[in-house]
Amino acid sequence: MRASDLDGLQKAAVLLIALGPEKSSMIFKHLREDEIEQLTLEIANTRSISSQVKEDILNEFYQICLAQQYIAEGGINYAKELLEKALGTEKAMEVISKLTSSLQVRPFEFVRKTEPAQLLNFIQDEHPQTIALILSYLPANQAAQVVSALSLEKQADVAKRIAKMDRTSPDVIKEVEHVLERKLSSLVNQDYTIIGGVDAIVDILNTVDRSTEKHILENLEIEDPELADEIRRKMFVFEDILLLDDKTIQRVLREVDNNDIAIALKGANEEVQNAIFNNMSKRLVVMTKENMEFMGPVRLKDVEEAQQKIVSVIRRLEDAGEIVIARGGGDEIVV
Repeated sequence: MRASDLDGLQKAAVLLIALGPEKSSMIFKHLREDEIEQLTLEIANTRSISSQVKEDILNEFYQICLAQQYIAEGGINYAKELLEKALGTEKAMEVISKLTSSLQVRPFEFVRKTEPAQLLNFIQDEHPQTIALILSYLPANQAAQVVSALSLEKQADVAKRIAKMDRTSPDVIKEVEHVLERKLSSLVNQDYTIIGGVDAIVDILNTVDRSTEKHILENLEIEDPELADEIRRKMFVFEDILLLDDKTIQRVLREVDNNDIAIALKGANEEVQNAIFNNMSKRLVVMTKENMEFMGPVRLKDVEEAQQKIVSVIRRLEDAGEIVIARGGGDEIVV
């Protein structure tokens, strides 16, 4: 087997094996949990690797590190010029290409590794447009935690700006990065970058707590009814259970804890309650109603969390293709 036959993950595993446990453990400290899991599994599955393959991968790694350093110092053209002198034109272009496409370095990468609480302190006083730009590059769960912690006035404003964001100049991205980190991103793609948009804010709203979700949508309905309607059409909220047919509701209920159902229904209207009760056995309906009565008053936060769990189950089943939810007045639901 040659180094060129291996994919990126396999090369990373061989590199860590070649570096040894001490240096590899130091590298692991800078990786995400999912990356560590993937690499650990790949290392475990790696059997015999020839000394030549190890040497080739170490050389490739060194060349990429060298290229990154050159790019940070003087940009792509500067790196290309120096690498051509050291490696030749063909090899230099190969290394540059790996950096700009295979590694897919994203703007605001340093922000993605920051805890949401720290990130909030970092950006909460920035202009809403700046916050929207940064959050558009973050994973939905990380962005959701930041949005939830913003002031109520900023939540809807930032959400609106993310939804309406389309293309952002790399110069603007670089300027924002410079302000936030005092250092430009070394590998920003020079093409205009498509970020944000309705899908981005839907992902975030699908992840935030229910209070934040309701607040943002209610404010958007006042400021921009058409945008709010477009977002709602792409979302699924707890009350949308009424849009599901009986078989789908029954499928969902099989995945949900009965105690969560009872708590969720404490804050649901009669129509939603009936939609769920009609798809439960008589014995389970009696037990659930007794449970709801026995638990007495329940905090709104607990009700919303239980409702969010049920919505998460629905979204998970939809993502898995086990149910199909018609949105925006489209086709009927197919199970």
